[in-house]
Amino acid sequence: MLPPIPIPSDYGISPDSGFLPSEPPLEQLPDPYYSKWEWIVSNIQSLLMSRRIRRTVDTMPMLSTSYLREEPEWRRAYSILGFILHAYVWGGTKPAETIPPQLTVPLLEVCAHLELPPVATYAGLVLWNFKPIFCDEPVDNIDNLACLNTLTGSLDEQWFYLVSVAIEARGGPAISIVLQAITAARIGNSRIVTECLQALAEMIDEIGTLLERMYEHCDPYVFYHRIRPYLAGSKNMADAGLPNGLLYDDGHNPEYRQYGGGSNAQSSLIQFFDIALGIEHRPTGETRTSTPPSDKPGIAAAPRHGFIQEMRSYMPGQHRRFLEHISTVANIREYVETRHSDKALSLAYDACLSMLRAMRDKHIQIVSRYIIIQSHNARGRPARSSSPQRRSSAATLNLATARHGEKPDSKKLRGTGGTALIPFLKQARDETGEPAIDAWARRLLTTGPAESSFAPLSKLGEHPDGHLEVVGLSGTWAMDDSEGGICHW
Repeated sequence: MLPPIPIPSDYGISPDSGFLPSEPPLEQLPDPYYSKWEWIVSNIQSLLMSRRIRRTVDTMPMLSTSYLREEPEWRRAYSILGFILHAYVWGGTKPAETIPPQLTVPLLEVCAHLELPPVATYAGLVLWNFKPIFCDEPVDNIDNLACLNTLTGSLDEQWFYLVSVAIEARGGPAISIVLQAITAARIGNSRIVTECLQALAEMIDEIGTLLERMYEHCDPYVFYHRIRPYLAGSKNMADAGLPNGLLYDDGHNPEYRQYGGGSNAQSSLIQFFDIALGIEHRPTGETRTSTPPSDKPGIAAAPRHGFIQEMRSYMPGQHRRFLEHISTVANIREYVETRHSDKALSLAYDACLSMLRAMRDKHIQIVSRYIIIQSHNARGRPARSSSPQRRSSAATLNLATARHGEKPDSKKLRGTGGTALIPFLKQARDETGEPAIDAWARRLLTTGPAESSFAPLSKLGEHPDGHLEVVGLSGTWAMDDSEGGICHW
């Protein structure tokens, strides 16, 4: 007997807004008991500029989470405590290794409730950190969005988050479309499956168009040097001054922990598309094999890429379980493959792959412009003015040491959530086209675009011994052969 098709509402997922909350996130915790947290996060830029963030957090009272009632309150608490945490760690001349109990204790309690790690994740930075400017206008219109909180106060940081909010909102209805297609495939209704895939292809194309709007208000230099450092996590950050990660002091049993920082790879939406379309991602550098699919009808093979599973641990628990459930019922690829003669069905499926692959092409261009080019430009750049506007945070000092005239060493670069950059991104893009049904479409979708379309990136992070760098929009670190992952936006 086939497993039941999931009901999104059972996992806190909206048929309209998808992984975004069905109602806009709280702009402030309603209970005045939490006014100290709200005051700190609303003044976080001033506290960072005056270097008083740590002193303020060290002296704030220990607040209980017992006054958090509804889920939106828990989400708001998680979001603002994540901002405070990263400001505390990276808001000095060197990173703060020990997190005081008055921040650790409530943060761990909130994380336990939401099933999230104690670090700023995509959920806290994006999903639960926006508001519509006009309530009667749609949320998928990026020009109708604003952030509730940022670390830098810059338009660039807002825009960086809001592009993702708009993408999540635009892609939300895709969940219902995919579930409808899965249901139709179970009863052999090819017409409905075809119509659903056509609608899905158009939606993915619209998401790719939204992704390209990143360039409008997020300057690559500002992102790389001013925003990205604050998003750094504590995993593999010895060269940045955190050899053991962060010491979360709960007042009883302090414990060192290491986590990746905020990254768009922690979005559930792209993993959802991959699962729905039966796209398989392999460890970076591994070629396509003849691994047989699951021998159980309607059940997808177990994920083979550890990075995907790791990123799921940074998603809210309900979203993670929804993806696991979808993996057990995904049947669209199998259904289309057994009906080669249905040209309309094959074309609709291949169109979905084409649109998703095109989006990953756009992502490679963004990474080139925001990370690779900026990293190359930073090497050898002399130290800048020491005015408050130019002073680097601890993260910048350690993640981009070349800015200060030091000899560049790519192995010392460290950052948050990432993957083997160009080797992986190109592989992930090509893997997206591998399931194509039509022979002509398969040739088209598994042949990369002309390299002249991009900056010369292939040498970055590659070493004579085959060692690769791990790179994401929030930084780089060393990677062993077991790592890799899906495309970061």
